[in-house]
Amino acid sequence: MKLYSLSLSGHAHRARLFLSLLGVPYEVVEVDLAGGQHKSQDFLALNPFGQVPVLDDDGTIVPDSNAILVYLAKKFGRGDWLPEDPEGAARVQRWLSVAAGPIAFGPAAARLVTLFGASFDTGEVIARAHAILTLVDAELSARDWLAAGHPTIADVALYSYIAVAPEGNVDLAPYAHLGAWLARIEALPGFEPLPRSAVGLSAEEGRA
Repeated sequence: MKLYSLSLSGHAHRARLFLSLLGVPYEVVEVDLAGGQHKSQDFLALNPFGQVPVLDDDGTIVPDSNAILVYLAKKFGRGDWLPEDPEGAARVQRWLSVAAGPIAFGPAAARLVTLFGASFDTGEVIARAHAILTLVDAELSARDWLAAGHPTIADVALYSYIAVAPEGNVDLAPYAHLGAWLARIEALPGFEPLPRSAVGLSAEEGRA
């Protein structure tokens, strides 16, 4: 397997994290987004949207981080990570939608401002981040994992951008249940961290 990735991308990290948790060997191909490699004809042939990550499984091309999570769970028959029953699958899908919506437009967008200079309204995206983190923290007050009594790809999908939310000036201190959940994921065998950057609140922590 070959994964086209960007080391600082939370979307790409979802795929790397799940591959690592599954113990699946793979090759990383780092895509030079700053140099415009994602706009090259070769890369656009893999993903016309020009985005990472993209999984190449011996010629089967799977773009999109959440699609990759589903593909890997199905390919390796991991019903523990993606339940087969309708209710369980729906619970997971609910959180994949959250990852693609409120997480992307909240903590992920806030981090894009500090890390890559994106032109979002800072106050607006930080407010969105706290709104979704408040909801997720409340959900986790009653259980250890988002969609089942054990980790699923729902947890993998939300982990990356929540873990690095402080890089976007989103303080995680008020969210005790979220903090405990992050620690549970980081304790899983095969866990692979997302490289951290000294921006936002993380920069202040580094100077403390």
